Amino acid sequence: MSREPLLWGLVALASKTPVAMAPLALVFLTRQSPYGYTFGAILASVYVLGEVVGAPLLGTRPGRGRLRRQLSFGLMAGALAFGALPLAVSAAPPSVLIGLAFVAGVAPAACPGGIRAMLTRLVADNAVPRALSAEAMLTQIIWAAAPGLVVPLALQVHPGAPLMVVALLAATASVLLLRLPEPEEPESAGLPSRPMAATLLTGWPVYLTSAASMAMLATAELVLPALLEERHIAVGWAGPLLAGFALAGAAGAFCYGLRTWPGSVRTQSLVFLVGTSGCLGLVTVLPGVTGIAAGLLLTGVLQAGVMIARTLSLRERLPQHAHAAAYSVMYAVGGVGYSLAASLSAVVLDRANASVAILGGVAVTLLITAVSALAESRRPAPRIPHPGSASGPH
Repeated sequence: MSREPLLWGLVALASKTPVAMAPLALVFLTRQSPYGYTFGAILASVYVLGEVVGAPLLGTRPGRGRLRRQLSFGLMAGALAFGALPLAVSAAPPSVLIGLAFVAGVAPAACPGGIRAMLTRLVADNAVPRALSAEAMLTQIIWAAAPGLVVPLALQVHPGAPLMVVALLAATASVLLLRLPEPEEPESAGLPSRPMAATLLTGWPVYLTSAASMAMLATAELVLPALLEERHIAVGWAGPLLAGFALAGAAGAFCYGLRTWPGSVRTQSLVFLVGTSGCLGLVTVLPGVTGIAAGLLLTGVLQAGVMIARTLSLRERLPQHAHAAAYSVMYAVGGVGYSLAASLSAVVLDRANASVAILGGVAVTLLITAVSALAESRRPAPRIPHPGSASGPH
């Protein structure tokens, strides 16, 4: 770790934290307004929809030599939208608030994929797995800490305070991003010229693993409170259990980066997905808070392996010039998987108990994983040659 990777870490911290804080912050924004919690949940859904729409729309169109400026502009636009929401909530009509929430989601949606592509170009090729492990650790820690930031700010300072912090962080990331070197666009010498859309479509089996992973995450997060109530356990345990789940993911990412693991990264991703599904299924049969915690901790550890292996798999399958766009598409597909699993969980909870809802989410995850594995077995991906980073190890 030297200057550029450390600066990248600051950019990642400042740009990922708003993503983790925003949905809960939007719920608390309208808590004391005439709209209430329900409208806050609608704003959060619109924000996520903006991310899902914006990631493939903006992430697949980075101008040549303009990746930094595009991502910086998107972050600043998102920061302005976030900052406007607390100012507008008391006077603006609902349609304006919905529009601002959508802009806050869509404008910076290309950033997760873009800054990941920048990271892989800042380090030597043999250091990329460790770099992605560090990114996964950072992401999990942020998601574990985000609720602890939002709730005290909203309850003890002001309902709009979390969104003002989010706006400040996004603006800071926008400025810091311009201090990173512009990634060099690799030449595709020796490779047939193909339209970007056709190139990106070749990675669809990997995108499916992202949808499966996020479907499992949605099942764990959204059904947990109902499972606790069903077992007559205080719902307040949901917060510590989910924080432990995220921190276990950080530990799993750290362990993944310590060594080289057997098998191809495509195989690793599929094996980790099956393992996480099994561990999440344990939550339905293990007794008490201790049993639920054990299942979630194991799920979190293996989930980190899925996150890293799927990125490495996509990097292996596609040429380097398509990486930023592919990471954005994968991000969007993951959001779709999360939304579909959330909808399925809501339907099942209306008709059955929480354990059935969790097992339904596990079944969906395994089905998607099976489709991805079948596609991988029928279409073995050729090894794409990746040029080394611009100046070797940093």
